[in-house]
Amino acid sequence: MNLLSDTGRAGRRTAVWLACGLSAAAAVTGIVVAPVDGLQGPAQRLMYLHVPAAWVAYAAFTVVLLAGGAYLVGGDLRWDRFARSAAEIGVVLTAAAIGTGALWGQLVWGTWWAWDPRLVTTALLLLAYAGYLALRRLLAERVGGPDGADHRVARPAAYAGIAGFLLVPVVHFSVVWWRSLHQPATVLAPERPPIDPRMGAALLLAVAAATAWAFCVLVHRVVVLERRLAARPAADRTPVGAG
Repeated sequence: MNLLSDTGRAGRRTAVWLACGLSAAAAVTGIVVAPVDGLQGPAQRLMYLHVPAAWVAYAAFTVVLLAGGAYLVGGDLRWDRFARSAAEIGVVLTAAAIGTGALWGQLVWGTWWAWDPRLVTTALLLLAYAGYLALRRLLAERVGGPDGADHRVARPAAYAGIAGFLLVPVVHFSVVWWRSLHQPATVLAPERPPIDPRMGAALLLAVAAATAWAFCVLVHRVVVLERRLAARPAADRTPVGAG
């Protein structure tokens, strides 16, 4: 689909409305329907922000992985633009996960930070993809080509984005592999801890809402990059450094 076409614009509007609806449902379920945790009290409701931020960050970095691989296989620079946009989303959401986790830790553990395997590996993940974005900027400035339309930027960035994904399973399973203050993984753990169905419903709705918003932002960022490239002089639109 051409994201700049009328059909593409209509699809983006539909996605925004869906994201709004899911957000409203998640807010009502998380605040009104889901019970307060018996041990952590109201602080537990931060889960409905913290967990979706972390999970959708994983999804964003998965897009970086897949889009980078697709670019390396086919050489289509549009995949590189998706990888860049997804990395931006992932970095923001990872920072949000660390921030909400720090607040949650202060309320429950009495400290903003602990040298916990989950916290340390998440910080490393943030640094890895912030480094990925910094590498793209540095390469674009060095070669003098636009980020998103230059193979001399896209190719090394694709390798860096794929390598960075190796940290994602380490982050997720860190609470299983090492002793940790962090609560065990609720999903994708060898033995899932019990969760109240109403809390589970609120969490799933929050993850769905965050995913929908991330999709909207991803498409918007790609559209912005496409428009910037389309606005460049015709002589400068040819992809640079192919081969």
